[in-house]
Amino acid sequence: MDNANYADKLKDLLVTTARQNASDIHLAVGRHPTLRVDGALMPLQKEPITTPEVAEGLVFGLLTPEQKELFLKQRQLDFAYSFEDKARFRGSVYFQRGYVAASLRLIPSRIRTLEELNLPPIIHDFSKLSQGFILVVGPAGHGKSTTLAAILDEINHSRSDHIITIEDPVEYLFTQDKCIVSQREVGTDTPTFHAALRTVLRQDPDVIMIGEMRDAISFSTAMTAAETGHLVFSTLHTNSASQTIDRIIDSFQAEQQGQVISQLASTLVAIISERLLPRISGGRVPAVEIMIANPAIRNLIRERKIYQIDLVIETSLQEGMITLNRSLATLIKNKEVSLENAELYSLNPSELRIFLERL
Repeated sequence: MDNANYADKLKDLLVTTARQNASDIHLAVGRHPTLRVDGALMPLQKEPITTPEVAEGLVFGLLTPEQKELFLKQRQLDFAYSFEDKARFRGSVYFQRGYVAASLRLIPSRIRTLEELNLPPIIHDFSKLSQGFILVVGPAGHGKSTTLAAILDEINHSRSDHIITIEDPVEYLFTQDKCIVSQREVGTDTPTFHAALRTVLRQDPDVIMIGEMRDAISFSTAMTAAETGHLVFSTLHTNSASQTIDRIIDSFQAEQQGQVISQLASTLVAIISERLLPRISGGRVPAVEIMIANPAIRNLIRERKIYQIDLVIETSLQEGMITLNRSLATLIKNKEVSLENAELYSLNPSELRIFLERL
């Protein structure tokens, strides 16, 4: 198969991904090209098993010459790929058992609103803030970037601010409205993640979005920016608000943790924890835990009684907080998700059953 044929095959696969409303497509040697639809893997049985030659041809067709050189040197690469101005993908190419493989995440061309994403109305309030630190957390592939894009786009259409994003790679593309939106891609617009973080406060931002919290430097930059009058958003791969706070504190050396706890208690505004569950009627629907840093939460952080935060969330429903189990129970009651699937995503299935008895 020559390069033209690989290009045609790649085009067919990407079009199929979009038409099937898949979230991802996987290319791996010894397997059919495989889509992820509503959270489940679905091999394209009509496509031939991928050979090493075909995998290499398809993957190299996604990369620029510079990206190909970097990939062969580093043996892995994250990048964004625009397909004929019709669709955009976040790609990750890598080697497994010596063979080239790829995972491509389809990024919708239109940024959906919080209502369209079925997210709680309280999240609108976070787009109205002028400063603070807000995290969207959860497992990979459960809507964190999509939620952040919706919040940022709401700011874009309602305020005259300078939004700076630092992403690896850039995912959603914003059409500038009332805001100036500066989207910086690691490797293209800045040499490294840390280089962008070091200079972001010199670029006169009002709102900063850091694609992912990676280490103590990321956390420190985010909290310092929030302290100095900026609104900062980011994501983290954790399962709950309390686990997130522990992760942030534990990423610092013991002698730094006192200062970090004080910074976190004063700058943290909210943590949104998401899961996307298969909907009974098709598609996926979010279950959400929301923690808002009220005086009780801030005090628990200062005293490092993080284990008590879940109780505060549960007893603060009137303030807009919600536990993951309460969110799951509501989805079950409304016949949007099955009990079996809800239990798979619950951190405490026995407590979930108690909620269901009360509703």
